[in-house]
This record gives sequence, C-alpha cells and structure tokens, in this order.
Amino acid sequence: MDRPWRLGSRLGSRLAHAALCAFALSAVALPAAQHAHAQPKAAIGKTDTTALIQKAQDLFDDQRYEESVQTLSAALLRPGTSAENKIEIYRLLAYNYITLGRNEEADGAVRGLLVQKEDFELSKKESPRFRDFFTKARAAWEAEGKPGKDEGGGARALPTVAIKHTAAVQVDPDAIVKIEGTIEDPTTSVTEVQLFFRSSGADKFASKPLVYSMGSFRGQLPQNIVQPPLVEYYLLAVDAKGLPLASRGDADTPVRIAVREPENDSIFVSPWFWLPVGVVVVGGVIATAIIASSGSGDNPNNPDPTDPPRSTVIIGVGE
Repeated sequence: MDRPWRLGSRLGSRLAHAALCAFALSAVALPAAQHAHAQPKAAIGKTDTTALIQKAQDLFDDQRYEESVQTLSAALLRPGTSAENKIEIYRLLAYNYITLGRNEEADGAVRGLLVQKEDFELSKKESPRFRDFFTKARAAWEAEGKPGKDEGGGARALPTVAIKHTAAVQVDPDAIVKIEGTIEDPTTSVTEVQLFFRSSGADKFASKPLVYSMGSFRGQLPQNIVQPPLVEYYLLAVDAKGLPLASRGDADTPVRIAVREPENDSIFVSPWFWLPVGVVVVGGVIATAIIASSGSGDNPNNPDPTDPPRSTVIIGVGE
C-alpha cells in the first residue's frame, strides 16, 4: 500500500520543481527570445541607395573610412542605381581611398566617375588634396583614350558578373565554415574575391582575400568568430583597380549563419521538465505546486504510526 503514496510524493516533488522552474522561465525566457529574434533595421527592409550614400558620407565624416568604403560598395551594386547616384558614390569612394593612401583604387574611382560624367568638376571649396588628385587622374584617363566610354561617348556597360555561393544554414560553435563558390565573369574582369566577416554584436567587418583561380574561390571563416547566436559575412568580387563588380550579400544586408548554443545539463533541456511545464503553463498562466508532507507524529488524519508518511499535492493556478 505504500507504493502509491511514494509515487505520489515523487510526482508531486517533480511538479513543484517544474512549476518553480516555469515561473523562473517566464521571467527570463520571453525577453531573451525577443532579443534573439530582434533584427537591425537593415534586415527588415532593403535600404535604398540614397540612404546608403548618406550613411557612407556620415561614416567618412566620422573618419571611419573602411566602413564608408564597404557601404559605398553596397550602394554601387544595388540594382537600378542611377547615374547621378553613381557619380556621388565614385566621388566618395575616391575621397576615402585618397585619405587612406590607396592611390590605385582612388584612381579607379575617379575614372568611374568620369565615365558617368566626363565634364565633372570638384567645387573650388574642396580640399586641394582632392582637387589635385582628380586633376592628375583626369589627365591620365584622357591620355589613355578615355577607357570606359563607348563609341557614342556614353558609359560602357559594366561586365555582367555573378557570384555563385551556397551558405550554410546552421553550424556548431568554433566550427570550420568553408566559403566556396564560383564566379561567372565573361570578360575576366575579376581579379580578386574578398571575404568580409564579423561575429554577432561586432560593429565592424574584418576582411581577407580568398584563394581565387580559374573562376573558383575558396577559404573559410575564422573559427574564433563562429559563436552563438550567429555569424555574418559577405563576398565581394573586384577588378584590377579594386572597384566592386559583384557581391553576395553586402555590408548592409550580410549573409547570416545561425550558430547553435552549446549543450549543457541545465534543467531546461531535461526531457521530463518540458512535459510538466506544458501541462501547468498554458497561455501565460503559471501553475504553482505546493507540496505538503507530514508524518504520523504531527498529522491528526494519520493516527496509525505504521502508516507511511503521505504527501498531498495542491496545485493553484493564477494569472
């Protein structure tokens, strides 16, 4: 006769434990879940080119030149970017590259601008450093026959380049994440494929070149950044001048890979925990269990000293 009482006692203890854990879970799980699913504004809707240009200008003004370049690259490759916006993009790219001392890329940006608008002139209020560079770049471009212009004097269409790459969906922490794919490049204009990456919560993207040969690229993400809840990256194919020709993701809308949380022995992963929680927690109603245990010496309803102690489970439900 004592087995049912012992079973009831054990079940009651588990229900009480589950209810208390459910109460704690209700206090922390919802905010944590909301935080985990929260996404930056850039992920909610595609940012238009004009907003990206303004963002790049703000980054340049804040002396965050590398980030400004990354944002401008994203803006340049947006489908349907107007000639007017391209002029502004190339101008800002040139300013960033000149400031960084990357003269070859700055020259490429000036040439890209002149292809869009041959008679472009910087304001006399601009820094002599920028004005002098633009003047020299223009002279070299004209001496070479204005490359990039078609026979009618218009801008020659850029080569159609596409990056083919399949991203992983979910990986374990510290996993080796290979980045591989191919480049469709009919005019063989691509000279390098760059990988930009950052861990969750980081502000800046770091970068490194991938191995690129015969239209294929390969590499991997640094293992130390592959940490929960996610890792972000994007790919950029550039020409000999370092100007972007194609991307897979970008600084504004990167590729994201979910990273699993490491397993542990927490009660929240215990199989028996979730069943009673599902029973006692419904629609935000928290059930609490109070276990009342008594022995034969202090329970008037249990006068027989040979009768084993009994446990009573009382479940109260409240909002």
